[in-house]
Amino acid sequence: MTVIHAPSFTSLALRDRPPPDWADVVVEPIPDALTWMTDPARWAREIFSVRSVPPAVTGLMGLRQLFAPAVGASRESWDVFEVREVQGDEALIAHPDHHLDFRAGVGIDVEARLVWVTTAVWFHGRAGRTYFLPVRFLHDPVTRSMTRRAIDRLAGGTIGG
Repeated sequence: MTVIHAPSFTSLALRDRPPPDWADVVVEPIPDALTWMTDPARWAREIFSVRSVPPAVTGLMGLRQLFAPAVGASRESWDVFEVREVQGDEALIAHPDHHLDFRAGVGIDVEARLVWVTTAVWFHGRAGRTYFLPVRFLHDPVTRSMTRRAIDRLAGGTIGG
């Protein structure tokens, strides 16, 4: 007997929007010690906390603030990463701007011991594409590092990475 698997994927980051111009998913395992932490909003706040940002990225964020207006982007505060909504096992961070719309869905699957960050971006013309050009190459390693740093911090520094 042949079993046909039909993969599916949903995320609050993709809800009610056309397909994004760019998307990424980072998935990291969580240790048994953190399976008590089932609130996706807390995971989102921890991952997108200033404490989770690697030092090199802090410098890049400073450059972003300096050069953002040159491509039509706004200078933003860390408030753009506030949780806007929680549905089930996923929290949504969403920020529309002149140059692009950004959404991140942060979810937790306690049974599988996984946390994920789904990012979706919609560009608004040349300014959005230009702004996002360097970001696209750094997004995965930065998001992965932030997620791992949050996991390590929550586990009391016992994980490493």
